[in-house]
Amino acid sequence: MGGGEVTDWQGKRVTVAGLGVSGVPAAKVLHERGALVTVVNDGDDERARAQAAELEALGITVRLGDGATLPPGTELIVTAPGWKPDKPLFAAAHEAGVPVWGDVELAWRLRGPDAAPWLAVTGTNGKTSTVQMLASILKAAGLRTAAVGNIGVSLLDAVLGEEHYDVLAVELSSYQLHWAPSLRAHSAAVLNLAPDHLDWHGSMEAYAADKGRVYEGNRVACVYNVADKATEDLVRAADVEEGCRAVGFTLGAPAPSQLGVVDGILVDRAFVEDRQKNAQELAEVSDVNPPAPHNIANALAAAALARAFGVPAAAVRDGLRAFTPDAHRIAHVADIDQVAYIDDSKATNTHAAQASLAAYESIVWIAGGLAKGATFDELVAGAAKRLRGVVLIGADRALVREALARHAPEVPVVDLDRTDTGAMLQAVQEAQRLAAAGDTVLLAPACASMDMFTNYNQRGDAFAEAVRELGA
Repeated sequence: MGGGEVTDWQGKRVTVAGLGVSGVPAAKVLHERGALVTVVNDGDDERARAQAAELEALGITVRLGDGATLPPGTELIVTAPGWKPDKPLFAAAHEAGVPVWGDVELAWRLRGPDAAPWLAVTGTNGKTSTVQMLASILKAAGLRTAAVGNIGVSLLDAVLGEEHYDVLAVELSSYQLHWAPSLRAHSAAVLNLAPDHLDWHGSMEAYAADKGRVYEGNRVACVYNVADKATEDLVRAADVEEGCRAVGFTLGAPAPSQLGVVDGILVDRAFVEDRQKNAQELAEVSDVNPPAPHNIANALAAAALARAFGVPAAAVRDGLRAFTPDAHRIAHVADIDQVAYIDDSKATNTHAAQASLAAYESIVWIAGGLAKGATFDELVAGAAKRLRGVVLIGADRALVREALARHAPEVPVVDLDRTDTGAMLQAVQEAQRLAAAGDTVLLAPACASMDMFTNYNQRGDAFAEAVRELGA
């Protein structure tokens, strides 16, 4: 797969929408190529002013506090992925016939002629773990690779840096895919689809369609989740290259053209000779860290993409063994009085919390925060029989409390009406009071953290700190 089209940037008037992690590098890269760059930004705070000063020193025009007006003569907009499609700037661009690219599209177009192919991963949950497992497997096969995109190395850096990669493991959000019309991956996976970011996309249909863009033009494999029919529907709707195959992953025994699990072993019935009769053993379930069901699914998706790229079975096993998950993803903090304390602060939506709750039998659940428009009935109904008690924190905890009253009325609930720094310690103390030997105290908030914390990392750290204080 060759590089992007060669654009002559000299004198091209490009508007970069949004400062921040993708806007600043995009503006610099385009400026270096001779484009006349104007950066527009809604905010005008201290951080934005510092970034603006840095760019203005290079000769880039920056307009703070006005992200709505299209600068005169704009020929292209490069937007930060978080900007909503209904913003006035984009309406003005549409009116003027000006194309809009995201940071991913820009990186795709700027790749050199012998650029590394992309193995792409999207989905509501599990993206980061899957991409990191995939990179670990590719490295174990002796390939030069990096986990890039929504995590780790920025795509622009990966594409334009000195390092020459054989293949890239790329995490893509629905936002990034929305603004990446010409992206064509070697192979791609949609891990799952659940309502998330609907405030951004406007509807579940629009959200699913943006996720499905990851399959457009795939050459070897479109990897989907057998347990999530919506992902298979997206494969069917995609316009792929001749000979590209649909490959499913399942926690059950795999059919031909699938990867799955048989007697505690991850097996491949997709990338083998004579799929009807043969299966290739890849790894043991115990090679997956942590071996929770949703993470085994992630490992199978990563293995499918690696196998699509031609990686041998032994590298799948070695790569999975070498992988260590990020902090705050089902991280075991401590055992106190035969109760396990688990930090899954990364479960910032109901779908992630559902996966987490499914991993334990008897749970005291710490939940709540910013709901981002989510509802909790399905989550609570599904987990009700596993709940020994619930401690609620955060701004939208009433929504969780009401779902508990409807679907788990007999489960004791402690509702903490405080947001100060001591709130998490009290939450952990209340959870300890509700827990019995053999239980798991699980921080899987199903909500974002910004009402009480800087981010989910800080929330997880506060939980771990409180557990350690309890143990002391």
